[in-house]
Amino acid sequence: MAERRPNRRRGANEPDPPGTAPRRAALRLIDAILRRGDPLDLAAHAATQGLGSADRAFAIAIVSETLRWMVAIDALIDSATAQQLPGDVKSRAVLRIALAQLLVLKSPPHAVVSTALPLVAGGPRRLVHALLSRAQQEEWALPDQASLPHDAAERWAAQWGDGVADAAAKAWSVPPPVDLSFAADPVSGEWTDGVALAPRHVRLARGQAVESLPGYREGGWWVQDLAASLPARLLGTGDGRRVLDLCAAPGGKTMQLAAAGWDVVAVDASAKRLGRLSDNLDRTGLTAQVVQGDIRVWEPSAPADAILLDAPCSATGIFRRHPDVLHRIEARQITDMAELQAALLDRAARWLRPGGTLVYATCSLERAEGEERIAAFLADHPGWAVAPALAHELPGGIVPDPNGFIRTLPGMLAHVGGLDGFFAARLRAPSS
Repeated sequence: MAERRPNRRRGANEPDPPGTAPRRAALRLIDAILRRGDPLDLAAHAATQGLGSADRAFAIAIVSETLRWMVAIDALIDSATAQQLPGDVKSRAVLRIALAQLLVLKSPPHAVVSTALPLVAGGPRRLVHALLSRAQQEEWALPDQASLPHDAAERWAAQWGDGVADAAAKAWSVPPPVDLSFAADPVSGEWTDGVALAPRHVRLARGQAVESLPGYREGGWWVQDLAASLPARLLGTGDGRRVLDLCAAPGGKTMQLAAAGWDVVAVDASAKRLGRLSDNLDRTGLTAQVVQGDIRVWEPSAPADAILLDAPCSATGIFRRHPDVLHRIEARQITDMAELQAALLDRAARWLRPGGTLVYATCSLERAEGEERIAAFLADHPGWAVAPALAHELPGGIVPDPNGFIRTLPGMLAHVGGLDGFFAARLRAPSS
């Protein structure tokens, strides 16, 4: 029998194995999301400081797939431990990101194990090593479909039915396609690898670097989920009329409105996000007046012909693209957001000329931030009315609900890649 080598601990000054840095960044990032509740896109900047672009992308991919499959990964961990690991201990976090690499990203097993062990320095290295070895020996596998976190699944089943909750889990299991919005209809035959689901739209399979796609530098298009393009479509052509795009950054709807001939005033509180909006305008050659302002205190200089309020929200509708959302958002945040939306709607309503149009939108799957918010607004604002969305204004397969609102849900257009969850309502101000 071969002699067993002792389990040698790494020395304090021994360098980490190659490839540890992005995994260590992933550990910092998932801690920021799950423990502090930070959004992934904001936390990634600090967590990945000092990494090159490839390592940064890898760290974010590890975390995204860990969050997407975490319910199933946790079930595997718990099935293999005699005593359940607490949810917030480092060893569970390390096992989560390591198993996501093994089972989802299909990273080389030796690289996963060798880079996982330094992450539990001072902790149960033997346990982590044993579980990762067992995962390989027993050929652990994930189910065909990811599971939503319990609170989200329960909330959506109550609001929309079990079918929608099941469709959401299916949609969450696969990163979504890439949608492009165009300033003008794309040239026929130029995008043979894509499918057009609406005017000025092309959908592509995921996996291509956006910057390498045809026409990126020329600026004829921008990335925008089809559902996110629907609110601006409800305003039609501008013919030089003035529209306020409130909470406008990073600018997808601003560019839609500018391309449709509106005189756009784009307002947002974040200087950083407005920088992205200005860059997008520069690249596309479209124009808008860009204003930094918190619309809780900001006031326009004159009434507008139309307003698009893409209100701050829980963002639960974009869970496919931002899998951190469902691990961070709880009922309390949804209630807080609904209160903010009510205040912003009240302010925006004052800035519209008589008979003008206000489109309210949220990228949320919560009724409290959509249908219930508009019902409460109409009850408090006599003379305002719904201007129902019309079928011919919308892509095929999307129809207005009985109230004339747009509500996109998991399962819609699933045969061509699905949609983000969105709500939009078009309202008409009193004529006098």
